[in-house]
This record gives sequence, C-alpha cells and structure tokens, in this order.
Amino acid sequence: NYTPRISGIMHVENGKFSYAMSILKSNNGNPDGCNRYTFAYETPAAGEARFIHTYMNDGNPLPSFEGEPELVDVVDDIDEYTKLLWESLNADNKVSLFVRYINIADGTYETRIVNKHQD
Repeated sequence: NYTPRISGIMHVENGKFSYAMSILKSNNGNPDGCNRYTFAYETPAAGEARFIHTYMNDGNPLPSFEGEPELVDVVDDIDEYTKLLWESLNADNKVSLFVRYINIADGTYETRIVNKHQD
C-alpha cells in the first residue's frame, strides 16, 4: 500500500481563525504519479470541524480517502472528543490520532495524542 500523507494548518489571529487540510496520495495506487488535494476553510462555523483520514475502507490495496474532508460536530470536551474519534477509527487500520483544542480568543490550547502502540 502507498499510504497517503495528510497535513493541516490553522491560522489563529485577532480572535479569528481559518484552516486548510491536504492529502497527497498515489495516482489510484500507481506510485509513478502523486495526486495532491488541498481544502481551505476561510470562515469556519463555530462547533464544526472537518475530518480527513487515510483510507476509505478495507481492501487490497487499501483505497485512499476520496472527496472533501467530512463535516463533523465538535464535542466540547477534548478527552471525550478524542475518545469518540479514536473509537470511530477502523480498529485494524488505525495507528495514531492528534487532537488539539484551541481557544481562539487567547490562543491557548490543549493537545491529545493517541498511539495504538502506547497506553
């Protein structure tokens, strides 16, 4: 499998924010080509988030994520939200998860990282 690479960035400034996400993946399983997709959200609504993952489902080879990142609701507790996200991932394919809550007003943040190889 040619595992897609996912990235994201948030811009937080003066009580406002925007963000962008991207995925780089092989050209339909062909390693001779690289497809790059970027999704920018300049005025996101409060309480909404986008979720992008590596694979669509199980298969051989594993099919890469397709389409725009999925719209999801945000739970207002980082530990509860981290648990919800982790438990929603496919048990056979999940490896790690990064979750960050940012207070847009003052820029403070909390981070959670889950790795299936660590308790």
